[in-house]
Amino acid sequence: MEDFVEAISAGHVTEVKIVLTTVVAALAIYQVLLMLVGWGWIRLKFFNPKAASFTHRSAGDTIATITLLVGIMCYGYFGISDGIDHAREGEEGRVLFHVVTGFALLGLLAFKIAVVRWWKSLQRFLPVFGFGVLGLFLLTWWNSSGSYL
Repeated sequence: MEDFVEAISAGHVTEVKIVLTTVVAALAIYQVLLMLVGWGWIRLKFFNPKAASFTHRSAGDTIATITLLVGIMCYGYFGISDGIDHAREGEEGRVLFHVVTGFALLGLLAFKIAVVRWWKSLQRFLPVFGFGVLGLFLLTWWNSSGSYL
């Protein structure tokens, strides 16, 4: 798996992850803005709530796919214990934080998707789940990209 990830990223695994997570973080912010319009919390004359909700759902599928790809790249290339063991001196805590926030992000994102598609009784909590996903996207992005930007 490590060779495959290195091959598809042309040997620039960290850089590809940073670009992909930056795009996903920007799209996550866009997602929140779309749903603020979709729920009617923000009203725009040129953008109706139904269109905003549809766009939110469509873009969300793309975000989830890219996030899963990045997660697979992270795990396949760095692993969990290898990533911590090979962290630069003094950065073990940062790597561990990244692993925890990454897994929490994937878990909450999967849970949110399940609520949207199957657990209708929990949909009243979608704003909380959505802001949680946004927060975890930003924390994970900041933790992995911040020291490189």
